[in-house]
Amino acid sequence: MRENGGFKAPQESKLVNSIEEVFEYINHWDVARKELPYETDGVVIKVNSLDQQDELGFTAKAPKWAMAYKFAAEQVSTRLEEITYQVGRTGSITPVANLEAVEISGTTVRRASLHNADQIEKLDIRVGDEVYVEKGGEIIPKIVAVDLTKRPENSTPTVYATHCPECNTELVRNEGDAKHYCPNDMACPPQVKGRIEHFISRKAMDIDGIGAETVGQLVDAGFIHNYADLYDLTVEQVLPLERMAQKSAENMINGIEASKQVPFERVLFGLGIRYVGETIAKKLAKHYKNIDSLFNMPAEPEKTSIDLFADVSSAADKKMEELTAVPEIGESIAQSLVEFIQNEDQMAIIERLKNAGLQFALSEEQLEGQTDKLSGKSFVISGVFEMSRNDLKKLVENNGGKNSSSISSKTDYLIRGDKMGPSKLEKAEKLGITMISEQEFLAMI
Repeated sequence: MRENGGFKAPQESKLVNSIEEVFEYINHWDVARKELPYETDGVVIKVNSLDQQDELGFTAKAPKWAMAYKFAAEQVSTRLEEITYQVGRTGSITPVANLEAVEISGTTVRRASLHNADQIEKLDIRVGDEVYVEKGGEIIPKIVAVDLTKRPENSTPTVYATHCPECNTELVRNEGDAKHYCPNDMACPPQVKGRIEHFISRKAMDIDGIGAETVGQLVDAGFIHNYADLYDLTVEQVLPLERMAQKSAENMINGIEASKQVPFERVLFGLGIRYVGETIAKKLAKHYKNIDSLFNMPAEPEKTSIDLFADVSSAADKKMEELTAVPEIGESIAQSLVEFIQNEDQMAIIERLKNAGLQFALSEEQLEGQTDKLSGKSFVISGVFEMSRNDLKKLVENNGGKNSSSISSKTDYLIRGDKMGPSKLEKAEKLGITMISEQEFLAMI
């Protein structure tokens, strides 16, 4: 089918009929892959039946009817020359091993991530050590061990950085976090640039005519200090930038203006709040409907000494409780949101974005047909229906329910269609899951 459609497909694919044949294939290509004209790090094994694929379903991230078998990574040793530190857009600090150049899987490796302070302590990695390096998935270099027999006699334990390498602010490490952070989010250069780059990215504001290099020039020139400043830029202002012609400048400003129509959930994602990724932003937008409801903090309780047992929970505690009541919002996400809301500088930026005309509420079209009738209920859809499955799933979500691809004890309803797989039916009966038809589901909403 792929070849008939004009697609280029590997000729090494093979249909097998037993697990023994699967491992024969894997063992063969673990050796033979070195002769291929491209690099590969493993084998994908799939169930060769569309009906069985449909029956097995998906997890939140991957199909249950396919799995990847990874070959053992090539491992070499080299010397660790220096440990430096990088700052991410959210202020996270990543230690980096600078290595004596070594070739692994056809590429020269000079740097590898050390991840965090715990990893350095676990491996007891020190400058001057002979270390074993491999490529995770044949792509990302990582240090997996230290050759202690070659450790220099004058070696000293690694002392983790205490201050930001970019702005010299003292680092913090929150309880339960693996990483250290630079709290200077409004002025630390990599954070400033990183947040703006995230804001303009395709899955967020998707602003045409501006990229990471241009963001760097705008920040370095002092034209912008945060993403709200983008909406004050003019063609005349950006024209002097390197490699910026009249048409490019106009495209940039037009792209910024067009971003004012980007829907609320993508604007929320673009704000770059720690732990609020694309999926969580959609859930929060759908639950709260607008930014004011999401960012509204409860009033601080009045302090009194009359009743020692009165509820004196702070506004932050109450907001945390409110947020964690939203499905799939845990304490880390809630804590991050509360910290963002309580940051006066961030709230000033939000006000500027509001005044610029960005979308901070779901549109009437998005709100149409939305209810809370199925709130807190989990649905599995299986079989063939009059309407499409995607339409059924959308109806579940629009009415506050949650879609799941597999049946479990947490499933409330199984929407049962024609030609439903026997294994799902058996599991639903065993767990006592309520089974309803397409018509019965439509009657519920």
